[in-house]
Amino acid sequence: MYVSFYAPKQEAEKENLPPKELHVEVSPTLLYGYPIDSFSTTEGEVRWNQNLSEILSNHNVPYQDLHVLSKASKKVYDVRKLKAGSKYTIIHENDSLKTARQFIFEPSLTEYVVYNFSDSIYAKVHTRETTTAERTVAVEVRSSVYESLLDQNASPLLVSKLVDVFAWQVDFFRIAKGDRLKVIFDEEKINDDIVGIGDIKAAYFEHWGKSYYAIPYSSEEEQTDYFDEEGNSLRKTFLRAPLRYSRISSRYSLRRYHPVQRRYKAHLGTDYAAPTGTPIRTVGDGVVLEARYHGGNGNYVKIKHNSNYTTQYLHMSKIARGIKPGVKVKQGTTIGYVGSTGLATGPHLCFRFWKNGRQVDALKVDLPSSKGIEKDELPDFLVVADSIKHRLDLTKFPESEPLLAVIKYPLPTID
Repeated sequence: MYVSFYAPKQEAEKENLPPKELHVEVSPTLLYGYPIDSFSTTEGEVRWNQNLSEILSNHNVPYQDLHVLSKASKKVYDVRKLKAGSKYTIIHENDSLKTARQFIFEPSLTEYVVYNFSDSIYAKVHTRETTTAERTVAVEVRSSVYESLLDQNASPLLVSKLVDVFAWQVDFFRIAKGDRLKVIFDEEKINDDIVGIGDIKAAYFEHWGKSYYAIPYSSEEEQTDYFDEEGNSLRKTFLRAPLRYSRISSRYSLRRYHPVQRRYKAHLGTDYAAPTGTPIRTVGDGVVLEARYHGGNGNYVKIKHNSNYTTQYLHMSKIARGIKPGVKVKQGTTIGYVGSTGLATGPHLCFRFWKNGRQVDALKVDLPSSKGIEKDELPDFLVVADSIKHRLDLTKFPESEPLLAVIKYPLPTID
């Protein structure tokens, strides 16, 4: 684009030259890489069960073009799978027909899909450039870890990462007011939007009066794992909870009032309330003993971990594909999804735990530790751990808000 104008006449007269026409190049306005100075745009969000034909119904796109696009886009991003709630933009002509030139759909913060109707018909996925920067956060928990991190403009994704690191030491369902947390991690951004959390490089958690360090370390043979400052593994044989993040709605009890049967009976499990469809993960390596539907248990899976430990997961909306008796599973494997099948008043998971053939309270069982740093690698690890621990110790917690003292003065008397 060029803009023309004339140099001032008096400037030209000084040198007895005729006025010169100057050309200044002005960059076009781009949207998703397309110039839009000569066009208009319409923005919106995909509604539930809305298809591309309906969205473009007022933008003069022939049905045959939509048909061609549908076939061309199947291997790129199927137009039949537009996600409800996702943003879209239509770049169109300024005429009365508002003929669409491009339809841009954003299935996520990290990518956008262009469906083109101008010149040729095609679909193309574009990935936005992300930047990664190290960040340190230190918080004192007032209500929950989730809310405390949000108050520091941290992503909720960080909570999930921390649950994985401290799943064996910290009971995230019983966070105490005053628990404190420090974490050094990589944060992934697109412009100012946080789109992901990279590696947790170090973490420290004060939980119920106990202090826990998380030091990442990897040897030549092993993948990166987390250890305390002495080289003991943070990983136990079992996860503390079979759901990443939820709330406990009912605990293990020898006498609990059953909401469906309307009578008092033993409840030998722990109930976790969570939305229908929430993935349920096995708390440890093992072999599937049972995976079926049965009476009050609904859809359930039972796993034998070793000669001492067995776990069971009840009321699933459905059992995960491939989970059947005899199948070996790894710790953290999704074995089903939260539901309300069987005797249940709402979506939740009833988690049961056996130790030496007897059902016990999963929240109170003493879990055995996993393998720590090998002796020949310990000197190298301790150097790494000392450096990381030093960084964490130098990170200060935010100062707590002081309590306001209420001082009562005698009111002056009025004569």
